[in-house]
Amino acid sequence: MIKPSAFCQDIKLLQQEAANLERQFKEPEALNRYSRIAEMNPKDLPALVKCTELNCSIGNRTPDKNAKKRYYLAAGDYAQKAYIVDSASADANYAMALVAGKMTEVEEEKKKIVEFVNLSKIYDDKALAINPNHAKANYLMGKWHYEIVNLSWVKRAAVNTLYGGLQKGSIDSAIAYLEKSRRLDQYFVRNYFDLAKAYDYNNQPAKAIDVLNKLLKLPTRTADDEGLKVQAKQLLEKLQ
Repeated sequence: MIKPSAFCQDIKLLQQEAANLERQFKEPEALNRYSRIAEMNPKDLPALVKCTELNCSIGNRTPDKNAKKRYYLAAGDYAQKAYIVDSASADANYAMALVAGKMTEVEEEKKKIVEFVNLSKIYDDKALAINPNHAKANYLMGKWHYEIVNLSWVKRAAVNTLYGGLQKGSIDSAIAYLEKSRRLDQYFVRNYFDLAKAYDYNNQPAKAIDVLNKLLKLPTRTADDEGLKVQAKQLLEKLQ
C-alpha cells in the first residue's frame, strides 16, 4: 500500500516534470505526465484541464483529420471528467467550451456542427458567469463571435435550416472579448493573432498592425507560438 506522503510526492514530481516539459515545448511528453496524474487522482481538476488543453493543442497541429479527431475526442473525455468533478468551476466549463469548438473542425454532420457551436457558447457563457476575468474563456468568447461573423464554422445552408440558425455573432463583441483577454494575459500569443484578424476584418488596419507588431515581440511560451508568429508576419506584410 502506497503511503499518503509518498503518493503526494509522486504527484508533485509528475507536476514538476509536466511543467518543465511544457516549457521545453514537449507537449506529448507533458500530456503523458498530466494523464498519469489524472489516473492517480481522478479528481485532480488542473490535471484534467491540462489534458484537455494539450490534446486540443496537439490535435490542432495534426494534419491527418482522423488522428486530429482522436485527439479532440480524448480532450472531450478529459473535459467531461473535469466537469463531473466540479461543474461550477470556470476552468471545467472553459474546457467543455474549448472541446466543443474544436469538434466543429472535424465533425461532418451539419446538425452536429451546429450543436457543437451552440454548446461552445453555452459552456463559455457559464465559465464567464463564474469568473468574468478568465483570460482563456474571454478568448474563446471573442473567437466564437469572430467565427460566427465569418461563418467559418458552418455552411450557410446549415445556419439557415437547422434550429432556426445560430445565435448571432458580433465583430464588436469579438474585439471586446479579445481585448479583455489581452488585458488579463499579456503574453497569450494566439489571442493577439485573432485580435489582429478581427481588427483587419473590421477595417481597422492600423490597430491590426499595432497588435501584430506587439505579438512579434512576445516571448515564445507554447509549442504553437512560433508558428503563430510566422502567420503574424505574413498578415503584417499584407497589411503594410
